[in-house]
Amino acid sequence: MMNGKPVRQRSAALYERAGRVLAGGVSSDARRGPGVPLYVDRAAGARLWDVDGTEYVDYVLAQGPMLLGHSAPAVVDAVAAQLGRGQAYAAQHPLEVEAAELVCRLVPGADLVRFNTVGSEAVIGAWRIARGATGRQKILKFEGHYHGWLDAALWSLHPAVDAAGPVDSPVPVPGTGGQQRSSAGDLVIAPWNDAETLTALMAAHGTEIAAIVMEPVLCNTGCIAPVPGFLDTVRELCRSYGCLLIFDEVITGFRLAAGGAQEYLGVTPDLAVYGKAIAGGLPVAAIAGRREVMDVVTRGEVGHAGTFNSNPLGMAAAVGNLTAIERDRDTIYPHLYRLGGRLMAGIREAAAQAGVPMLVDGPGPVFQTYLTPAAAVRDYRDFAATDRAGMGVLHRELLARGVNVVPRGLWFLSAAHTDDDVDRTLEVVADALRALRGQVAV
Repeated sequence: MMNGKPVRQRSAALYERAGRVLAGGVSSDARRGPGVPLYVDRAAGARLWDVDGTEYVDYVLAQGPMLLGHSAPAVVDAVAAQLGRGQAYAAQHPLEVEAAELVCRLVPGADLVRFNTVGSEAVIGAWRIARGATGRQKILKFEGHYHGWLDAALWSLHPAVDAAGPVDSPVPVPGTGGQQRSSAGDLVIAPWNDAETLTALMAAHGTEIAAIVMEPVLCNTGCIAPVPGFLDTVRELCRSYGCLLIFDEVITGFRLAAGGAQEYLGVTPDLAVYGKAIAGGLPVAAIAGRREVMDVVTRGEVGHAGTFNSNPLGMAAAVGNLTAIERDRDTIYPHLYRLGGRLMAGIREAAAQAGVPMLVDGPGPVFQTYLTPAAAVRDYRDFAATDRAGMGVLHRELLARGVNVVPRGLWFLSAAHTDDDVDRTLEVVADALRALRGQVAV
């Protein structure tokens, strides 16, 4: 220990080695950050242990997939049973049928399913299906919503506000250098939670729009629920203009309820995309939707392919994971909401006692901590006005004390978290907030 904080010598050595063979020293830009990244040795339940032997209470959960906790027996046992039977077939097998049946039973709007490996490709597959079903080209997406890192989708995620255009008519802003700029021509960007502006944009572009796509609870920019009546407006606009509604449930799917955001919000889209929690941490994604929409794939009018689609190891994990969710849903979700609510309330109290202006918001199984005096965050531009740099400092203070959260302030709960975990976490939060006061203006 040095100054009360763990010395991560093995992690630092690994990071130095990684810098010689991995671009930027990491395999995903989401893992970049100041200082030495977290190098995990093992994970179980609600805990991680790094290569230096430090134990963490984990609220990242691999960016959300580990709904049952790390190394959940339902997943581990299913994958172990399949491993010696084959790792990839490029052929059909019984597990993919069973996994698809589970998705269709759990998800209200799922009549037919196609599997992919990761959410980014499933999103683009859903957009292709929407274009094939409607004969239109344009997609309307919301500012601050993330739909994967591929060129066609990575627009107006977290743009500089002065580059994003007027609030009532945002312009597409690319998310990276090297991005194909021509793909912006097929997008209309709208502000989230603004029914009046959305209605005006649809009046101007509605006959060209194949689909409106959204994170139904915006989890990649804070944790922002739709305001009352907003989804009703979206659903009615889709009906009026003959376009489809797509939910990107890569984060919300199976996390907010066994039926995902569709069940939680009581709104059924035409298509939905799943990933992360569908297979308890293995790379599986899915497109699920109404039969009459998905039938453009059934008839061969819209192509969908992939060597690793319905990989048997991923399908084994999905069957084990979704079977446990279906069986134990009446236990899992009350636990997630109760613990999440308790943790949120405790963080609010700790922030008030520390004199740190903090908003804690979200449903409970996932929630966001914002450093802001604002009473609410309704959209990306509200999020951009919060102290994101300060949240990065708080993340580092929490990590140094053995609590791991998503650096931008997002927290995930699992069925493996306990009241003792929450007690320990709240002690750490209180100490980290006191330390934060000495480092940032509050």
